[in-house]
Amino acid sequence: MEEAKANGPIGICSGKTRVIAGPTNPMVTPLLTDLYQFTMAYAYWKAGKHNERAVFDLYFRKNPFGGEYTIFAGLEECTRFIANFKFAEEEIAFVRESLPSSCEDGFYDYLRGIDCSDVEVYSVTEGSVVFPKVPLLRIEGPIAVVQLLETPFVNLINFASLVATNAARHRFVAGKSKMLLEFGLRRAQGPDGGIGASKYCYLGGFDATSNVAAGRLFGIPLRGTHSHAFVSSFTSPDEIIEKSLHRSDGSSICEDFVSLVQTWLRKIRYSSSLHDVFGETNQSELAAFTSYALAFPTNFLALVDTYDVIRSGIPNFCAVALALCDLGYKAVGIRLDSGDLAYLSCESRKFFVAIEKEFGVADFGKLCITASNDLNEETLDALNKQGHEVDAFGIGTYLVTCYAQAALGCVFKLVEINNQPRIKLSEDVSKVSIPCKKRCYRLYGKEGYPLVDIMTGENEPSPKVGERILCRHPFNESKRAYVVPQHVEELLKCYWPGNSDKAREDLPPLKDIRQRCIEQLEKMRPDHMRRLNPTPYKVSVSAKLYDFIHFLWLNEAPVGELQ
Repeated sequence: MEEAKANGPIGICSGKTRVIAGPTNPMVTPLLTDLYQFTMAYAYWKAGKHNERAVFDLYFRKNPFGGEYTIFAGLEECTRFIANFKFAEEEIAFVRESLPSSCEDGFYDYLRGIDCSDVEVYSVTEGSVVFPKVPLLRIEGPIAVVQLLETPFVNLINFASLVATNAARHRFVAGKSKMLLEFGLRRAQGPDGGIGASKYCYLGGFDATSNVAAGRLFGIPLRGTHSHAFVSSFTSPDEIIEKSLHRSDGSSICEDFVSLVQTWLRKIRYSSSLHDVFGETNQSELAAFTSYALAFPTNFLALVDTYDVIRSGIPNFCAVALALCDLGYKAVGIRLDSGDLAYLSCESRKFFVAIEKEFGVADFGKLCITASNDLNEETLDALNKQGHEVDAFGIGTYLVTCYAQAALGCVFKLVEINNQPRIKLSEDVSKVSIPCKKRCYRLYGKEGYPLVDIMTGENEPSPKVGERILCRHPFNESKRAYVVPQHVEELLKCYWPGNSDKAREDLPPLKDIRQRCIEQLEKMRPDHMRRLNPTPYKVSVSAKLYDFIHFLWLNEAPVGELQ
């Protein structure tokens, strides 16, 4: 793709050249599309329609996971794609092989010359809370070129928005105070699914990932310690050869850290408050914990459920943690990966608190307890109801695969061509498109919450603060309401102006998009956010656009005839 990138438009915006890197995934090329995009492009070209100016809306019809909100994600990758959109010679050769031999050579010359310099993209800001029917992107340009963008755009936004929404829902259930760790790489749908999930889970409110590649690509904090295999690979403390450990301040060396750990284990076993809790612990597990602490004394977090959490894992961890404490280090905590997480976390916390009181170790009772083991929204909710002492959750399969819903269902519909509004009709009203080039606004009420999103025709005056506005359901005549907004936010902004002189919005870094997502969710009314029976958010059109939709509908729908 190096040749294609070199020949592509390099972000020409307002007379300034700005280099935009190519897509994160090198498979995202002009060939990442459906065959019918090329057959349509040829038919447009053959008919002389390929340069007609068209407007398409990209939107979705229903919020995922039974909820009433969605997080918009994927805009940056779409922008990277169009900024570097150019066919390489080998790609044109493959298109030629794939289309019928009757296709004329001139079409391939046309493909050779196109880029996205005459395309304009208007979008909702990435990380925003969005709702059905409201355009996420509006794409304007020569119809053949824009059709070639359809499949990659839908592909880049569908999964990104779905997994970001899934992450946001997990964050909502877990609560603001808990650390959420994305552990899904090994269960993700392939490398691209894993990389994308890590990025968009972070955008949706997760704190860190186990995915090292995603950490490097996107600057996401990394978290991870060891597995059960590490614990079970040890058989005895005698295996530990290098037993010395410097004090944290470097002032001296403990020559036999293993013996120090054993001393602490005996102290815990015979302490007045803990002597009835456990007997002999698993010594191979103790060896593993000790070895890991010697390797990572400043970042000691142990997986404690390989053998028995209460009778072995927790006492062994505490012995190592207290030995580290003697040398000026502070252990991080434990991870629970099986069993009754509510009960085990509470018992672990009691053990830590007892250690703090028995031996006077400050903050030992506040050590971090991390839980994993096929967690999802339902298990998080159940843990909250039962009561637990978990500080951090490691979530994988159900998060990154979006197990509860396979796809968001974005669509890409023509709404205008040559300044003529177009509509797509259906017996299913939910599939009727909203015609014409539109402007979209979010209207806020007195309490600061969003009340309604409203779409207007491009040339209608903007809603104004304090001005009474009639908001109408696009298709239901009886659903309407007046709104007097206290704040008005225009949703669609120009993120790719092509060769026009329009100002281009900058793409913020991922951490800023993540912060926007968090702030947007905090602005939402609680009843829109709840897991069970959330209140639907209102999406409307202006009175003028409502009248035009129904005029065009009647004009385009054939009139039946009764015999």
